[in-house]
Amino acid sequence: MTLSIALFAVLAIAVAASFLARNRARGLRGGGVRLNSLPNYHAAFVGLWAAIPALLFLAVWAPVQTGLIEQTALASPAGQQLPDFDLQRDSILSEAREIATGERSVGFNPEASELAPIFAAAAGRYALAGSAVAILIALGGAFFAMRRVNVDFRARSGVEKLVMALLVGASLIAILTTLGIVLSLLFESLRFFNLVSPVEFLFGSTWSPQTAIRADQAGSSGAFGSIPLFWGTIFIGAIIAMVVAIPLGLMSAIFLTQYAPRRARTWLKPILEILAGIPTVVYGYFAALTVAPAVRDLGISIGISSASSESALAAGLVMGIMIIPFVSSMADDSIAAVPQAMRDGSLALGATKSETIKKVVLPAALPGVVGGVLLAVSRAIGETMIVVMAAGLAANLTANPFESVTTVTTQIVQLLTGDQEFDSAKTLAAFALGLALFIITLILNLIALRVVRKYREAYE
Repeated sequence: MTLSIALFAVLAIAVAASFLARNRARGLRGGGVRLNSLPNYHAAFVGLWAAIPALLFLAVWAPVQTGLIEQTALASPAGQQLPDFDLQRDSILSEAREIATGERSVGFNPEASELAPIFAAAAGRYALAGSAVAILIALGGAFFAMRRVNVDFRARSGVEKLVMALLVGASLIAILTTLGIVLSLLFESLRFFNLVSPVEFLFGSTWSPQTAIRADQAGSSGAFGSIPLFWGTIFIGAIIAMVVAIPLGLMSAIFLTQYAPRRARTWLKPILEILAGIPTVVYGYFAALTVAPAVRDLGISIGISSASSESALAAGLVMGIMIIPFVSSMADDSIAAVPQAMRDGSLALGATKSETIKKVVLPAALPGVVGGVLLAVSRAIGETMIVVMAAGLAANLTANPFESVTTVTTQIVQLLTGDQEFDSAKTLAAFALGLALFIITLILNLIALRVVRKYREAYE
């Protein structure tokens, strides 16, 4: 029996227990007795008690089972003969696991075929044990809850408490996941700062993380000044892209909400939002094959000899087009939410429609507009594919939009691509960049909250 079969068994037990609890509650009410809660609440209470503890056990048992199976294989005579080198041993164990599960018929290493039967036997044994325990837990939970189905039991209150516990658990998972991500970035960043000075990282103007294998080679220390990367990120994502996205997104939102006929709005708004659903790699192709050559030709035609086929301007323009729906959608919702009484009051005082939009509607909708812009900036800062395909990988500290630059996310991808040693400054630099990017995004969100709170109080 596998854990997936146990999962279906637990759900079947929960459904059956719910059905029995509902019939029992109906039977109590059929005798002329008034129940404290409706039969459906009794059914939900029993079903939740049968399902939740067993499902939680299965969620914990699945990774534990994997570790137990591997320990069993290593403790066997064939496992004790494995080489001590970690990578080779892990490769053999991985092949043995794949043979045991049927993903492959023969392994590259002969030891894997000897370990495969041990893996299969251990997997079956531990899966059977885990499944049996899960089913027993489900039956125990159903029995415990079924005993509480009586006239005076407040089943509705019990269901609400269980649902509340599930909601709290979901919130804790999200919070703990965020905390785990931050701590993983922090610990690896501290390892990086033990190798490289934080002053050099934060204020250095040269980025060249290529470190030599031998100490006597030239450039063995590398250069980890992050200013060119953050400047490239701001230059492309927060300046060029926003110059394109904010005016176009805001004006399209004003047109759709204030001027467009209802029939035109029902067609234009979905078409505009399709831009948000296009994969970024498609934007990358468009930037690399169409926009970047056009930008290079434009630069050369106006006398800029350094115009490159990979430029910040090409990546920023396409990124700005990609972000238009984010700005437009948020601004559209905020403008549409402005009370009609405010517009009518302005028009009644003699203001024109355009004056009403400038003096009344946009200030009232400013919190949503600012939130949309900052969301768009966060989206632009995290974009990688367009930059890789259209802006290049050169860490240049330049304000010339026709030259090639790079961003933080692109360098993180470059540093972590392929097999890397996680004890070198080159690899650990990716975590330091990620931590710095996280702090910048957090500051942007705090500013957005501050702005929204301030203007929301002014217009309430």
